Amino acid sequence: MNGKIVLLVVGLLAGGLVGYVTRPEAAELKIGPLSVEVQGDRPAGTRGGELTTGQMQHIGLFAGIGALVGFGLGFATDRRRA
Repeated sequence: MNGKIVLLVVGLLAGGLVGYVTRPEAAELKIGPLSVEVQGDRPAGTRGGELTTGQMQHIGLFAGIGALVGFGLGFATDRRRA
């Protein structure tokens, strides 16, 4: 398998894991058509519960950054071999 793809997937998974562990503590209240999300300033840790929209965005952002870093490392290691 291509080194760039492997590092892309590893970066995506590592970024997603870091995002999940560091996601902000949040509560989402839905009353009819109204949805209110309140976030704290501490990480949520490993407590259970449904993920809120803000938490999903946080995890997605970290996963995307991890994927970009992994893909960049894949290019760097590919250039070094050539």
